Amino acid sequence: QVQLVESGGGSVQAGGSLRLSCVVTGYISSTYCMGWFRQVPGKEREGVATFDRYGASTYADSVKGRFTISRDNADNTLYLQMNNLKPEDTGMYYCAAERFHVADNRRCMLFQLDNYWGQGTQVTVSS
Repeated sequence: QVQLVESGGGSVQAGGSLRLSCVVTGYISSTYCMGWFRQVPGKEREGVATFDRYGASTYADSVKGRFTISRDNADNTLYLQMNNLKPEDTGMYYCAAERFHVADNRRCMLFQLDNYWGQGTQVTVSS
């Protein structure tokens, strides 16, 4: 059974940094699309960054140049390095995974993964 467990959230001031981790237990091959999403109460969940089967990353426009997604297949861990954080980055951050067929890899870049989810880790950025 696949489980995703996030950690690394916390409270920081604007301009600060955090590094989120998502540890995968169970089997997920390197061909899986993995990504980070965030949600604040009253708003829809939004995609933040994804990492596809070819090692390519995609970012939401709002985080480009500030966030970096990476993956360590040896440790079965997905990371999100967040720099220059802003108050609007506040939210619950979730890790997700799904295996897409090669022909459907574009769905990874479109944040359409929805198979496995973690429980979330809270990020709060104060001004």
